[in-house]
Amino acid sequence: MTATIGVIGAGAWGTALAQALASDGRDVLLWAREPELVEEINAQRSNSLFLPGARLAETIRATGAIAETDGCEILLLVTPAQHLAAVLSDLPTFPRDLVLCAKGIEAGTGRLMSEVAREAAPHSEIAVLSGPTFAHEVAAGLPTAVTLACGGKRRQWERLSTALARPNLRPYYSEDVIGAEIGGAVKNVLAIACGVVEGLGLGQNARAALIARGYAEMMRFGEALGAERDTLAGLCGLGDLVLTCTSTSSRNFSLGKALGEGHPPHELMADRRTVAEGAHTAPVLVELAARHGVTMPITMAVYHLLQGSPAREVVSNLLARPLTSEGPAA
Repeated sequence: MTATIGVIGAGAWGTALAQALASDGRDVLLWAREPELVEEINAQRSNSLFLPGARLAETIRATGAIAETDGCEILLLVTPAQHLAAVLSDLPTFPRDLVLCAKGIEAGTGRLMSEVAREAAPHSEIAVLSGPTFAHEVAAGLPTAVTLACGGKRRQWERLSTALARPNLRPYYSEDVIGAEIGGAVKNVLAIACGVVEGLGLGQNARAALIARGYAEMMRFGEALGAERDTLAGLCGLGDLVLTCTSTSSRNFSLGKALGEGHPPHELMADRRTVAEGAHTAPVLVELAARHGVTMPITMAVYHLLQGSPAREVVSNLLARPLTSEGPAA
C-alpha cells in the first residue's frame, strides 16, 4: 500500500517537493499558512507567490488546516528552520516518519533541526533530506540527487526511499543525520560569502579559493559535532556548497551579492519575502564554533558583514590573517 505523503510549507522548496512527489500521479497534501495561497493552488494549479511559472499537478491538494496532515504516514517539514519548533507544536499528533527539509540551526538555542524535532515529536522517526536542490529545477522535473539521512537506519530508508524516489528525484542513503544537517546549514553561510565576492567584483579565483577554504571550515565544524567526513564530501555537503556558491538562484548568494554591492543588511533582510537562512545561521554558528574550539574565519567574516561592517574592510581583514598551512585543520 502506498504511503500517504504530506508536505508542511508551501514556499518554493515545499511546493517543488510536492510537485516532484506528485509527478507519477500520487496524491500529495500540501499545507500552506496563507489562505489565499491555498485557494490559488487548488483553483489555479499555481503558486505565483513563491514558485511562479510552475504548473502544479492535479493530485496536489493544498490545505490551511494543519490537522488534516494528521493522517499522513510520511510528513516532509519544509518550513523555515527558525519556525520548525512552532509548526511542530501545532501538530496534534505525529506521523511515523518526519523528514526534515529545512537547512539551518535554531537561533538562540543552537539546536540542529533533528534535535528540535526529537524534542517535539519523541515518538516519530526522524530523517533529513538535503542536497544540491534549486526549487525551480526540481519543480520542472530536471534530474536531482539528494542525501536521505535516516536516524531509523535501514528499515526507515526502505520505507522512505520507496515512497519518495522518482525517476528525476534520486535519494542516496546515509545514516549520518548530523552530517547532513551541518552540510546544509554551513553552506548557506558560505554562499553569502561567495555572493560578496561577486558583488565586489573580486573574480573567479577568489570565489574558488573561498569555496575550498569554506569547505575546510565545514569539515572542521562537522567533525567537532560528530559528522562523518564522507557525508560532508557528498551531496549534502560539497555538492550543495558548490551549487549555492555559484548561482544567483541561491537566496543566500543573492543576499551576499547585495551586501558586496554596498546595500545595508537591515534593508536587505526587511525587503525579503523569502528567507536567506544563512543570515540566521551565521550568528549561532559563530557561537557554536567558539564553544567547540573550531576556527571559522569565513563564517566570522559573514557575521561581521551582517552586523553592518563594510564588505571591503571585512575582506581585507580576512586576507590579512597570519599565513598558515592548507588543510581541514588549518
